[in-house]
Amino acid sequence: MNGEPPPIEVNSTVSQSSSPDRAARVASSVAESVRYQGRKTSRQGSEQRRQAILDAAMRIIVRDGVRAVRHRAVAAEAGVPLSATTYYFKDINDLITDTFAQFVERSAADMAKFWGSTEGLLQEKVGQMDGSPESRRRLADDIAVLAVAYVRQQLLSRRDQLLADRAFQQEALLNPRLHELLRAHRRILLQGVNHFFEVLGSRQPEQDAKVLTAIIEEMEYQGLIDGVDHLDNVDMLAILKRYMYLVLGL
Repeated sequence: MNGEPPPIEVNSTVSQSSSPDRAARVASSVAESVRYQGRKTSRQGSEQRRQAILDAAMRIIVRDGVRAVRHRAVAAEAGVPLSATTYYFKDINDLITDTFAQFVERSAADMAKFWGSTEGLLQEKVGQMDGSPESRRRLADDIAVLAVAYVRQQLLSRRDQLLADRAFQQEALLNPRLHELLRAHRRILLQGVNHFFEVLGSRQPEQDAKVLTAIIEEMEYQGLIDGVDHLDNVDMLAILKRYMYLVLGL
C-alpha cells in the first residue's frame, strides 16, 4: 500500500562482535561496577556468612516482600546470630541495597550465559533468510514461538527471580539508593535484545528492544498472577507474531 515503509533487510551475517559477545561484555561490566554498602570481608568464612545473609534476605523478599526484611528475621532465616547481620550491615537499608546489588550481579551472569547459548540459534535463523516475504514470515513465526517458550520457561524455572525483579522495581520507587542499580539491571536486560534487532535490520533497534521486552515482561507478570498453566498461549503467540510482523515489514 502507498505510504507503507519498505520491508527491512535482514542481515545475513552475524559479526564476531555479535549480541552474545556484546551482551556478555555489558553484563560483565555491570557486574564489576556493582558497589556494596555493607562491611567488606577479607576471609573466606566471613564472606560465606555474608553471602548466606544476603541469600536469606532475598528469600524473605520473594516470600514475604521487602517490608519483611528485618535483622532478626534475616538472622533466623540464615541460621546465624543476630549480631552477624548487624555486624555486616549497620542498618536495614544497607542490607536491602546489598541484597539487590547481589541480584543485579547474578542477573548479569545469567544473561551473559543466556545470550551465549542463543548465538548458534540466532545465526541459524538469520542464515535461512533469502529476503522474501515468506522467509521473513517464517522468521517472525519462529521468533514468536521461541518467545512464548522463553516466557513459560522463565515462569517454570526462574519464578523466584521474576518475583525478586518485581520487588526490586517496586522498592526502587521508594528508595533512591536503588536507582542506579535498577538502571544497570535494565541495561543488562536490553543489551542482547537490542543487538538482536540490529541483526534483524531494524531501523530502530533500541525502541524495538524496549517494546519486545515490555511485552514479554507483561506476559511474565500475568503468568505470576494467574499461574503458568493458565497462560493463554494462543493469545501470546498472536501478539508476538503481530509485533514481529510489524518489525519485519509484513
